[in-house]
Amino acid sequence: MSRGAVLAIDQGTTGSSALVFSAGGRVLGRAYSEFTQYFPRPGWVEHDPEEIWSVTLRVAREAMAAAGTAVRAMGVTNQRETVVVWDPETLEPLHRAIVWQDRRTSGLCRRLRESGAEEMVRRRTGLLLDPYFSGTKLRWLFERDSVLASRAEAGEVRVGTIDSWLVTRLTGGEVHATDPTNASRTLLYDLDEMDWSDELLALMRVPRHILPEIRPSSGDFGTARGELLGSEVPICGVAGDQQAALHGQGCWEAGTGKCTYGTGAFLLFNTGAERVDSRHGLLTTAACDATGGPAFALEGSIFIAGAAIQWLRDGLGLLEGAAESEEVARGLTDNAGVYLVPAFAGLGAPWWQPDARGTITGLTRGTTGEHLVRAALEAMAYGTRDLLGSMQRDADLRATVLKVDGGAARNDWLMEFLSGILGIEVSRPAMVETTALGAAGLAGLHAGVWRSPEDFSAAFARDSTFRPGIGARERRRLISGWERAVEGTLAASGLSRNPSADLD
Repeated sequence: MSRGAVLAIDQGTTGSSALVFSAGGRVLGRAYSEFTQYFPRPGWVEHDPEEIWSVTLRVAREAMAAAGTAVRAMGVTNQRETVVVWDPETLEPLHRAIVWQDRRTSGLCRRLRESGAEEMVRRRTGLLLDPYFSGTKLRWLFERDSVLASRAEAGEVRVGTIDSWLVTRLTGGEVHATDPTNASRTLLYDLDEMDWSDELLALMRVPRHILPEIRPSSGDFGTARGELLGSEVPICGVAGDQQAALHGQGCWEAGTGKCTYGTGAFLLFNTGAERVDSRHGLLTTAACDATGGPAFALEGSIFIAGAAIQWLRDGLGLLEGAAESEEVARGLTDNAGVYLVPAFAGLGAPWWQPDARGTITGLTRGTTGEHLVRAALEAMAYGTRDLLGSMQRDADLRATVLKVDGGAARNDWLMEFLSGILGIEVSRPAMVETTALGAAGLAGLHAGVWRSPEDFSAAFARDSTFRPGIGARERRRLISGWERAVEGTLAASGLSRNPSADLD
C-alpha cells in the first residue's frame, strides 16, 4: 500500500519551487515561478511578502495538480535571514521583507562592533555582526518607525523569517513557529541554550513575545488549510535552505559535509552534537541529525564560483555557454602554470581579506583562453579545499567524502579534479534539488512516509561518485601553485597573509 507523497516548498531568493515526492523517490509534480526584486536604494534589497505568498501558493497548487495524488505531509525550506513583519490579526505585511543580501545595517553593525558587542554575539550565536543576519534588520525597522516599535511592544506585531511567514499564512494565522536552523541565523538565538537569548533581544531591541516559537525541524508546524490546497496538509518539516540541503544529502553524522555550487558556493560541515567554534572566521550554525533533531555545523562560502565562468562567458567572450567549460578543460593536458584567483569580491575563509582583488598568474606567450577557462574551474576546487581544510582543522574531524550539488556540480571534469585536489571521494546525487529533498525528508520522516532515515536515503540514488585521480606529489604541486597565486594576489592588493590560513 502506498505510504503517500510529500509536498516540498522551496522558497528561494528569486523564486519559489514546489515538488511532490513519492515514497519511492520519484518526482510526481513540480512547478516554479519567479517574483519581483526591489532595490529602493544602493545596497538595499527587498521583497513583497504578499507576492512571495501568492507565488508560493500558486506553485504548490500546480505541483499538487500535476502529481495527481494525495499529499500526506508538507515540508518548507526557505531563503534564510530574510525577515518579515506582519499584523497577527489581518496577516497583512507591515513592511516589505528585508532580504539577506541587504546591506542597510552596515553602519549599525559597525557601531555595535565598536561598542564591544561582537564577542558576546559570537559566543552566543556562532555568527558575526553583519547585515546578512536578521537581528540588525529588525532593530533598524523599529528604530526607524516608532509606531511599529510601539505596536511591537504591545504585541500587535509578529516577526519571522520566510518559513514563519509561510507557516502563518498556510495555517491561517494559527501557528507562529520556526525551527532551530532558521532561528540560528537571526543573531537572536543562543546556540547553547537552543532558545531566544534575552541578552541578544535587548541588544537588538526585539520583544520576545513577537518572535515565533522554536520547534524541531522535523515535527508539528500545524496544518495547511483545506481551502488553500484542496485538502488539509500537515506541515511536518521546516529548515533553512542550506541546512535542508545538508539533510537531503544525507550528511547526518559528524565529519560529513556538502558543497552547493552556484554563483558562489556554500559548504556546510556537520560537527554532530558538539558545537565547534572556528579559528578561521567560519560560522557555527544549527543543523539537523538524521531524524531532524538538533546538531551543529560549520559553514563557509566561496564568494565567486560559477560567477567566474559567467565572467569568462559574458565579460571576455571565451565561452558560448557555461557547459562548454568542461570540454575546454578536458582538451588541455595541464594548467600550464596558470592560476586564476577570482577575488572579485575579496577573499573569504581562511584568507579573510575583503579588499583583495582578482589576479591571474603564470601567464606566458603560450597561454590561451582555454587555460583561463580551466583556471576558473580549478579555482572552485582550490577554494573548496581551503574551506574544507579549515573546517577539518577546527573540528578535528576528517571527511572521507564530500557531497556536491548545484549547477557546476554537473561538470564531470570539475568533479574529477575536485576529488583529486581534496584526496577524497566526491559524490553527486541524481536528485539535484537537494534543498527541496531535505525539506521533504524532514516532513516525510515525521509523517511516516519514510520509516527511517535509511529508508528515505535509499529512495534517492546517487548519480556519480568521483575518486581521486591525482597522486600525492602532483596534488602538492598544484596546491603550492595555488597558494603562491593567492600570496601574489595579497601582495598585489597591498595585503599580508593571515596566519590562520595555514591548512596543512
